[in-house]
Amino acid sequence: MERKWWTLVAVLAATFMLLLDITIVVVALPDIQRELHTSFSDVQWVVDAYALTLAALLLTSGSLADRYGRRRLFLIGLGIFTAGSALCAAAQTPMMLIVSRALQGIGGAIMFATSLALLAMNFHGRERGVAFGAWGAVAGVSTALGPILGGLITSGVSWRGIFWVNLPIGVAAIAITLRKVAESRAPHAHRPDWAGFATLTSGLVALVYGLIRASEDGWGDGGVIICFVLAALLLAAFVVAETRVAHPMFDLSLLRIPTFLGGSVAAFAMNGSLYAMLLYLTVYLQNDLGYSALQAGVRLLILSATAMVVSTVAGRLSTHVPVRWLIGPGLLLVGAGLLLMAGLSAGSGWTHLIPGLVVAGVGSGLVNPPLASTAVGVVHPFRSGMASGVNTTFRQVGIAVGTAAYGSIFTGRLAHGLSGRLDGIPELAGRDGQIADAVHAGAAGQAIGAAPPAARGPLTEAIHASFAGALNDLFVTAGILGLVGGVLALALIRGKDFAAVPQQAPPTDARPAPAQTETPAQTEAPVAATPEPAAPTT
Repeated sequence: MERKWWTLVAVLAATFMLLLDITIVVVALPDIQRELHTSFSDVQWVVDAYALTLAALLLTSGSLADRYGRRRLFLIGLGIFTAGSALCAAAQTPMMLIVSRALQGIGGAIMFATSLALLAMNFHGRERGVAFGAWGAVAGVSTALGPILGGLITSGVSWRGIFWVNLPIGVAAIAITLRKVAESRAPHAHRPDWAGFATLTSGLVALVYGLIRASEDGWGDGGVIICFVLAALLLAAFVVAETRVAHPMFDLSLLRIPTFLGGSVAAFAMNGSLYAMLLYLTVYLQNDLGYSALQAGVRLLILSATAMVVSTVAGRLSTHVPVRWLIGPGLLLVGAGLLLMAGLSAGSGWTHLIPGLVVAGVGSGLVNPPLASTAVGVVHPFRSGMASGVNTTFRQVGIAVGTAAYGSIFTGRLAHGLSGRLDGIPELAGRDGQIADAVHAGAAGQAIGAAPPAARGPLTEAIHASFAGALNDLFVTAGILGLVGGVLALALIRGKDFAAVPQQAPPTDARPAPAQTETPAQTEAPVAATPEPAAPTT
């Protein structure tokens, strides 16, 4: 087999791992919480540590790969991700797991930034279409398989198995890359934008830390306020840095292009609404309704399978339908689906979620295939790598910020609901804080079992009602974000921005876009983009 096809095998293996780990972890989180005795904020960090490092390092990794070699950086990314997976599987404390997840995110960012560049350097003409088609298929399948595969492994083996499974794949990909993948680099690569990297990373960490801390200490806590002030100052410093450096990792002038801005908003809204809610859907299915990891994964398959089927149709439609009429209505459907899931009560079963999961899945399937084109289709091909990297960064920031913000809303609303309902149960007077902590820790069953027999029925009802009320607030909040994103996408994405792109081929050393290698035809309708994964996620 030719070296280029071995390169494709290595890239597909890396892509499968890094995208699978965005969704496979979600259904295992309740088991992780119980075994490691983690707090609810620790559970949020297990998700956000991966998303934050992926978002912060993606653009810088591309610059490093252009300068020091794409194969070399790809190998480094594979090594870090595989080692991070082993450390996750061996974690004995919440902090060890969170740090190991951050290592996975670092490796994932490097792999994501270099993998499609390797394909673009090795494949041309019709073969390039085959290679990127295979990449798109693996991206879609890995994202869709995450919940069900995570449920199978967690229920059949343990939550540690979802990380162990990466080791043989990672080792095989490293061996193939060492033996079969050729090196390539840009002859005139620029130095990485370290000032932009430092200020963006620090600002995002301060923001997410403040949001997660607010769930425990309240929004008026001094430490929370300091975090938000620091986040504002650091993100402002990032904006200043990007306007001063010669070669910024994020050219802020791109935001002056309405379609680019609309695509970035849509990327944030897509992942910040639906995909950030996956954690709380899983917590509801397992901690409140009592389903196993596998049973929860099967139920979430309704969402991912619907999205996968619709994305296949949307990929074909994107060559005939203006992308604004896929992305805008798709986000409106995501918002509508989330609102449909609201209205839970103490007696609701999981079937209440089915209409909303289907509608949101249809919306997600419409949005994902054409979304990358709103970034790379409206810029000169030479800037397509940066443009698509920014779009993917907005996706991951959406997951990180959404997960943290929803956690603060959820914990506050749950504690308030329990406090009000437990006041009417004399046997439990003064224990509302203790019971709220137990529910947050996934130990509602133990709290009910420890209550006086006469109070167990009312306590069970109070927990279910409070859980449902808290989740309803999240559905409404996330649904509004989806609706606002859809409206803004319809208003900002314009056909004339695609038509304004110069008809020039990119230089041979230009780094390709992570989700699309060819510039779309210069009208809004025929935008043929490789389907982008639902999350980096991931």
